[in-house]
Formats: sequence, C-alpha cells, structure tokens
Amino acid sequence: MGIPAGAQTSDLVSHTELRVCADPANLPLSDKAGAGYENRLADLVAAKLELPVAYTWYPMATGFVRNTLRANRCDVIMGYAQGHELVLNTNHYMTSAYTLIVPENGDLADVTTLSDPKLKGKRIGIIAGSPPASHMARNGLIAAAKPYNLTVDRRHESPALDMLSDLEEGEIDAAILWGPIGGPLVKQDHQSFQVTPLIGETLPPRLVFRITMGVRQGEKVWQRKLNSLIRRNQGEINDILQEAGVPLLNDMGTAPYGEK
Repeated sequence: MGIPAGAQTSDLVSHTELRVCADPANLPLSDKAGAGYENRLADLVAAKLELPVAYTWYPMATGFVRNTLRANRCDVIMGYAQGHELVLNTNHYMTSAYTLIVPENGDLADVTTLSDPKLKGKRIGIIAGSPPASHMARNGLIAAAKPYNLTVDRRHESPALDMLSDLEEGEIDAAILWGPIGGPLVKQDHQSFQVTPLIGETLPPRLVFRITMGVRQGEKVWQRKLNSLIRRNQGEINDILQEAGVPLLNDMGTAPYGEK
C-alpha cells in the first residue's frame, strides 16, 4: 500500500529555514539585494516563524515553478495569482488591479475606464498579451498602442521601466501596468504620475486579481500554517504593501482598500 501523496510532500518543507523561490532581478517585487517588497514580506513571514530566509533564485519566466517549487528547491513563492493550477494557493493577502498611469495634471487624469473617448487616438503603452490588451482591442485602442514584451528575463530587459521612461519622455501618452508593479515604480521614480486602478471594466477578461502565496500541490499542512500567519498578520502585510506603493483594493476589487 502506497504512502498518500500529501504525506510524501509534507515532509519536503524545511523546518530549519524559510525557503523562498524568487526572481533575482524583479524589482519592485524582489531582487538579490533584498530591496523588493516581496523580500520584506518574506522577512516578515520568516520572523513570525522564527526561521532564517533562504532564497532559490530563478527568473520569473517559463519554467519558474518547475525549476524551483516543483524541484523541491524551495517551499513558497511570495506572490502568485489565486487559482493558478501550477501551485497550491494560500488564502489571498492582497487584492489589486491593472492600472492606468498618466501625468497627474494631464488631459487624461480623470480617465477611469478604457472605454473613455479621451483615449481615442492616444499612444498607450501595454504589455503584449496581458489582460488589458483585450479591453484595448475592444475599444479600438490597439492600432496606436506601443507594445512591450510580456515574458522577459529581468536581468536583461525591463518592460515596465522602459514604459514609464517612455511616458516621462512623451513617447507614449499613457501606460497600463499591473498595479503591484506600476504603483511602486511610480512612487519611487515618477511621482508626477497618477496611478488609477482599472476597476470599472465590466466585461472580461478580469483586470482585478487576488494575490496569494504559492506552495506545492498537496502541501495542505504548510498551506494552513501560512493561511493562519496571513490572517494574524494582515495589518503588518498591508503596511509593507502600502509603504511600497501597491494600490490595494477591497476583497471584491470594487474600491480602494478601506473605502466602502
């Protein structure tokens, strides 16, 4: 009689260190110097578990989960979208959205949806293949758009940084970025920009996502331990995210966090 799969995988989680799978060059989320907010989240989790942090570094691209978590080289990915089949998700620790980033005093500052007529003919930066691209196509905004690569090795290419630099220089009129990337980058280096979560879109694909920690499939004991940790320390987690500049939303993704 075989050992249940859950019992097999439960023994793979280290009890002597928090083994984190992370990208070594993925600011504002993570980097080898520990400057990203996911590094600070890892530090918080490790402190609560009374364990040191140990990283397995791998570019956040094709093969990331296979070569880190599934290879048993580490035990948790600090940020992973809820519902992804490659990992077992913990409970979510934040809800955020794709955002429209524009000069705060410009003529697009009051735009909140991609169907706004003010966007017609504007050159909008978009990560090719990301969910907002479908909304742009529906609203006739793709012809004038400037695409940036979706899957890259951030050690060599930084589409989000390039997009914000192009917006600064007037190469594009607006930028659309995943909020947990765009928000912190704007706070750090582009404070004359305004970040507006795209929470008013009613048609698919969705632009609001809940973010969890990812663990190996079958690691139910480890998942429950992290769920409890997230629940007990949500306030400290929020502080880290808000300090970084992440645009947090309520659980339903219908308003900024803390608003009714």
